[in-house]
Amino acid sequence: MSALISTQSVSEHASASSCWIIVHGKVYDVTEFLPEHPGGSRIILKYAGKDATEAYDPIHPPDAITTHLPKEKHLGAVDPGTVVKVVKELTAEEVRRQELMAARPSIDEIVNLHDFEAVAKAILPAKAWAYYSSASDDEITIRENRAAYQRVWFRPRVLRDVSVVDWSTTILGQRSSLPVYISATALGKLGHPEGELNLTRAAGKHGVIQMIPTLASCSFDEIVDAAVPGQTQFVQLYVNRDREITKKYVQHAEKRGVKGLFITVDAPQLGRREKDMRMKFVDESGVAKVQENQSGVKKDEGVARAISSFIDPSLSWKDIPWFKSITNMPIVLKGVATPEDALMAYDYGLAGIVLSNHGGRQLDTARSGIENLIEVVEALKTRGPWPNPKFEVFVDGGIRRASDVLKAIALGASAVGVGRAFMYSFCAYGQEGVEKAFQIFRDELEMNMRLIGARTIDELSPDMVDASAIHSHAGLTPADNLYNTTYQPLALAQFKTKL
Repeated sequence: MSALISTQSVSEHASASSCWIIVHGKVYDVTEFLPEHPGGSRIILKYAGKDATEAYDPIHPPDAITTHLPKEKHLGAVDPGTVVKVVKELTAEEVRRQELMAARPSIDEIVNLHDFEAVAKAILPAKAWAYYSSASDDEITIRENRAAYQRVWFRPRVLRDVSVVDWSTTILGQRSSLPVYISATALGKLGHPEGELNLTRAAGKHGVIQMIPTLASCSFDEIVDAAVPGQTQFVQLYVNRDREITKKYVQHAEKRGVKGLFITVDAPQLGRREKDMRMKFVDESGVAKVQENQSGVKKDEGVARAISSFIDPSLSWKDIPWFKSITNMPIVLKGVATPEDALMAYDYGLAGIVLSNHGGRQLDTARSGIENLIEVVEALKTRGPWPNPKFEVFVDGGIRRASDVLKAIALGASAVGVGRAFMYSFCAYGQEGVEKAFQIFRDELEMNMRLIGARTIDELSPDMVDASAIHSHAGLTPADNLYNTTYQPLALAQFKTKL
């Protein structure tokens, strides 16, 4: 960065042949980057010669442009004396959203995690809601993730002294005030200006472990810097095609004090998330230059595709020894679904697995984590004592109640991951919402542990639940009215005008 640049000068570079943009008061020449942009050139050209900060922030870490754009393309800082204050004209939709924000229920009226989702659904921009709530294909798995927990029934024990109950635990050797960790979810700033920092600050205050996502809206260092001294954080990893980038990221995370590496293994290609795709259909003017005159170009991939084209589909078991060679952090595979792969993870000397189907966003009609848990635990018992202090099994997907948490632990999980529910809590109420979500879990854990006769997490056992119907996908499970109220059914393609 050198001399100050006037906004007038920037405005003169507003074409595909010379494209400058302003981000956070700095000017960048992105002309040569246009053909490479995962979302196509059109989205950048929309802001050519202008300040693109508002559009850039929700879907990029703050350091994305400085990291990936060559230094010679960093042109300088904007001359503040030339900046003209622009009065933003609110659209009817934005006015409506502001009115809904003002009319939100008081946070004291929020009594369960479904309430957060209902509020978030009402106040989020359409693109954000589509990205957060979407799942793959017919969205059968996302609904099954929820329904599976309701096919597991409690077998409570009575006449136990439950005057004091303790739901604290350890996760990968790290103390946690809840048997729940915050699972990685991408693009927090789509739903709130502070993004993932809402989670970091609330987690630090209440002793809950946060998993930092690779695709966060906030930078990795920004999230770590927001933590309190001694706060435990894990990191989720999408493996880059360029292994040196991956190595640098992993080793930097370890140097910053991160205590666990969760490698996502169920996303060699992204699932087709149709709600998201319909929000961003790209016409011919939005196709990247390198795609011109090509057939079969994907133009309807939505936000998810735009941020994840770097993920390496060649990732395989042969890469595990390399990961173990570059870090001393315990390594967990996130996205395991079968006993066979669970045993391979154990035999490779990893620290654990997450039984996950990516929140229903990858392979539709994949079974739920809680259903897979039963078979996986039985398989792992063949490798030694159970629970095994050297290998932990986690579950995520569909968890909305403390009763779900307790069912998973009773069936052999060490702890559970919760992603969307915490995300919706900060979309609706910021950090205060996340703290309220923690309190709801605490209140429900206290009640449920007393009612089933478990005074500590260690006292939860398989004989406290009846999972005999878990494999019955067409059972007569009572309808989950709260979940069904917030679930948005898929829609078909719409005519441009009504007849």
